[in-house]
Amino acid sequence: MQQESRSELEKAREDSVTAARELRGELGLTIKSFRDSLISNMGEMAALQKNQLDIFAEHLARLTQTNDQRLASMRQTVEERLGLLQGENSKKIDQMREETGANARLLKDEVAQSLKNFSDSVLKAMTETGSLLKEQIQSFSQHIGKLTDSNENKLEAVRATVEARLTRIQEDNARQLDQMRNTVDEKLQGTLEKRLGESFKQVSDRLEQVHRGLGEMQALATGVGDLKRVLTNVKARGGWGEIQLEALLEQVLAPEQYARNVQTKEMSTETVEFAIKLPGRGENAGEVVWLPIDAKFPMEDYQRLVEAQDKADAEASEEAARRLTGRIKACARDVCNKYLCPPHTTDFAIMFLPTEGLYAEVMRRGGVVEEIQRECRVVIAGPTTLAALLNSLQMGFRTLAIQKRSSEVWKLLGAVKTEFGKFGDILAGVKKKLDQASNTMDDAARRSRAIERRLRGIQELPSGEAERFLSMDEPEPDSPLQ
Repeated sequence: MQQESRSELEKAREDSVTAARELRGELGLTIKSFRDSLISNMGEMAALQKNQLDIFAEHLARLTQTNDQRLASMRQTVEERLGLLQGENSKKIDQMREETGANARLLKDEVAQSLKNFSDSVLKAMTETGSLLKEQIQSFSQHIGKLTDSNENKLEAVRATVEARLTRIQEDNARQLDQMRNTVDEKLQGTLEKRLGESFKQVSDRLEQVHRGLGEMQALATGVGDLKRVLTNVKARGGWGEIQLEALLEQVLAPEQYARNVQTKEMSTETVEFAIKLPGRGENAGEVVWLPIDAKFPMEDYQRLVEAQDKADAEASEEAARRLTGRIKACARDVCNKYLCPPHTTDFAIMFLPTEGLYAEVMRRGGVVEEIQRECRVVIAGPTTLAALLNSLQMGFRTLAIQKRSSEVWKLLGAVKTEFGKFGDILAGVKKKLDQASNTMDDAARRSRAIERRLRGIQELPSGEAERFLSMDEPEPDSPLQ
């Protein structure tokens, strides 16, 4: 019962584990599908953002390229102007050097003054050119700064838009995740509560069954303990054997076919537990012949033999078997000496062993049963063999009853035969009377036919007139014609 309950608990646990595994699998598939959807959405959003960033990067690259081209063009223009200016200055200086070569001394002061003026004009021109270039560069720098600020503002706006959208997407995803988590938690909680409730119900039912089984086992253990106490006490054990023997006798034989506590010897006070009534023969046909039956149960020797066999101890088993054989022989001699007394009893007695195991162990010992039957005139019987023996005795009783009633049957048949002879005489007289009546009926029939022949020529009257005529001419009972 405990093993069955344990297997059922393991089965319920396996069912719970399987259900939880299936539920986890379903939850994993749901989360996986949601994760795949989220990854797909994030991928699409990242691709869109990447496209926008690529477009912005391309626009920025074009703008940078345009700025570089403009700067290169302005640098080339300035360099060309500086080159032209230097070329012109060189030409003028060479021309002036050629013109003033001859009059160098004369024109030294003029040249120096001219050079000074020229240097001043060149310095002024270069200063103006530097200022102009500086202003253009500053203007270009401001334009680049404005463009950078504009780009930064646009990038900031794009970043704010992307962050806002990502925030909304994250909030939506979080809300959807919360909803899905709540839904999954509710379903999981409901399913788990249902499954756990069913499992705990099954477990409680099984535990209740186990509790009842334990109660039954405890009651059985109490009964086994009581039986063990009964079998340990020699007197109680003998009483148990007598009860079993009496139950077998009550099942097979009628109450008048056996007796209890019978004194089989006239000069002895020993009484046998049970004795079967058998009819006598010959001169003692009217007397009762007793068949003694005594129950013996050498429990200690048999228990030692069983324990030795369980321990696989060959020497102890052989010693216990030898003691059991000696005890059985002693019990058989005791039955023979106490209860056998022919012709008041039969030539043999029956020793009843209450258990099939003990009977089988005794029968397994070769030659023991034959020796007991030969020396002690005692037949050993177990519960099954005693029932068969009692059934055979019952059939013998029935055969004997039939033999006793056979004489009465013959007498009854003789009386029937005598009465049947008288009945034959009566039948002969009846036949004679019947023959006489038949002859009288034949005469009446002949006379009736003769009257009909004589009346054949007379005209018949209608039936109504014939009835009136016969009723009118019918004589009265006191008429003198009668």
